[in-house]
Amino acid sequence: MIGVGNVKVALVHDWLTNMGGAERVVINFKEIYKDSPIYTTLYNPEKLDEELKNIDVRTSFLQNEKNLKKGHQSLLPFMPMAFESFDLNEYDIILSSSSSCAKGVVTNPNSMHVCYCHTPMRYGWEFYYEYANNWDMKKIKRNMLKYFINYIRVWDNVSSNRVDYFIANSQNVARRIWKHYRRESVVIHPPVRCKLFNISDIDEDYFLILSRLVPYKKVDLAVKAFNELGLPLVVIGDGVERQKLESIAKDNIKFLGRQPDSVIKEYYSKCRAFLFPGDEDFGITPLEAQASGRPVIAFGKGGALETVVENQTGVFFREQTVDSLKDAVKRFEGVKFDKQAIRKHAEEFDEEIFKEKIKSFIENSYVNFKKSFNVL
Repeated sequence: MIGVGNVKVALVHDWLTNMGGAERVVINFKEIYKDSPIYTTLYNPEKLDEELKNIDVRTSFLQNEKNLKKGHQSLLPFMPMAFESFDLNEYDIILSSSSSCAKGVVTNPNSMHVCYCHTPMRYGWEFYYEYANNWDMKKIKRNMLKYFINYIRVWDNVSSNRVDYFIANSQNVARRIWKHYRRESVVIHPPVRCKLFNISDIDEDYFLILSRLVPYKKVDLAVKAFNELGLPLVVIGDGVERQKLESIAKDNIKFLGRQPDSVIKEYYSKCRAFLFPGDEDFGITPLEAQASGRPVIAFGKGGALETVVENQTGVFFREQTVDSLKDAVKRFEGVKFDKQAIRKHAEEFDEEIFKEKIKSFIENSYVNFKKSFNVL
């Protein structure tokens, strides 16, 4: 039910092959629009939370066992075609969750397309250089990549015109949407499951990282800094960088791999502080730590500037260097933090607030969309 009566809603997401902040957004979308199918390129329920299993998911021609094993990264050249192959003509509203190509679905003039943009395609724009330098490939493939990226930038820009309304997940992303697409957007911050986390009276002696272990997350920076500091560091998560990180880490650093929510919750609630060394579009994990009453030591750029309040819910380091991070850890030692105040700040981003904001935005936008065509 949307303000003006019964309408059909379709949800669209880049790929459903592992869990992350974007997938939590999709879960909340599904909770709002329970009967809506999800269109996506690849679907691997074995690696998803229960809320994304046994539901109506409609995959693209890319869905097969071989592609699931290879991973979505190798299929990026085919993503635009995959999303354009979906027939969404029967739907009144399309709500896409996009950090890559999901916003590029083709819709009819009477359908309203709202894109919740986690970020304009990171590897296509200013982060291309960082990605390209970290991709392991031969020179001939690197040259081919340049031609592909040129194509994908053109497609990404053109396909942004298929969106009727953009929602940005942060002010940081809103600026990038304007820069790359010249489109205005409304900011609705991603959801935090505050009810999952709790404040503990137990204070254990370790710092914590929860992250995918991939280059742009800059976990290596924290490992190097804590090698020198000699302080206990726990790293939860997995990824292509894990073996490399373990090889350079000293005995004070412990890698736990992927862990269930029950374990993550305990580590959040008892850590001295949560480390966030990357430059993220937004970043949910610092808010999950704050929902547990724990302060954050974050790189002072990007989304962290919208979620961490310096000297109240955490501290920043201003340069992505080992020395700058070490200095922030030392400054952190001299600041007193109020667990309840940190938790209260996190509750401003709670998923119930998120769902209400999304629902209200969709309903109001749909009324305005129909009025603009003199349909109502």
